[in-house]
Amino acid sequence: MKPEFKPKAIRSFVIRAGRITVGQKNAFDTWWPSLGLSLFKGRIDPEAVFGRKAPLVLEIGFGMGDSLLEMARNEPDKNFIGIEVHPPGVGRLINVAGQEGLTNLRVYMADAMDVLEDCIPDNSIDRLQLYFPDPWHKKKHHKRRILQSAFVQKLRPKIVDGGVFHMATDWQAYAEHMLDVMSTAPGFTTEYKETGYAPRPDYRPITKFEKRGERLGHGVWDLLFNKTA
Repeated sequence: MKPEFKPKAIRSFVIRAGRITVGQKNAFDTWWPSLGLSLFKGRIDPEAVFGRKAPLVLEIGFGMGDSLLEMARNEPDKNFIGIEVHPPGVGRLINVAGQEGLTNLRVYMADAMDVLEDCIPDNSIDRLQLYFPDPWHKKKHHKRRILQSAFVQKLRPKIVDGGVFHMATDWQAYAEHMLDVMSTAPGFTTEYKETGYAPRPDYRPITKFEKRGERLGHGVWDLLFNKTA
């Protein structure tokens, strides 16, 4: 018996005039064939994608890509995959990465959950990063926050045992929400049990946005939770 086919909404992200610079548009023409990954090609083999076996770091929502680029430069022993739906950010990242000859970085321009469900093998991610996601400040919009219990449990199979889920936010209320979700999430634990918050690891760069926030007295909260099973 053939498995039941359940149609899935196709999310496509068309490069539209006025949305990106000429340089970013050219970046797609030049660098996407070598640095871009397609949602519609399905499950990947990270070792085949990068041509080597190495720890895999995956970042959801890398924005304009500054911190992801810096990490790829600073940790050449690791493979990096970034997921972002914003064409200007993707264009900028692949343009810089291509010009610098970074071979340990690949990019999806698609919905993160679709990528995780359809493309990323189970037990393949050594470090999963979710930095400064939209906090959706208004209470009526809290359900739109990406960090929810159901989302965490969909992430869990993708992370290797002992691998880390690293979150960061500059909104205290969202940090508290993250801690509430992760503290009750099956299969995760943190060594920072006293407060639940961790010092910023050296591998996470301080962005210009973060530096500006620090000057204005804004805090930043890092959470590091390891997959236990």
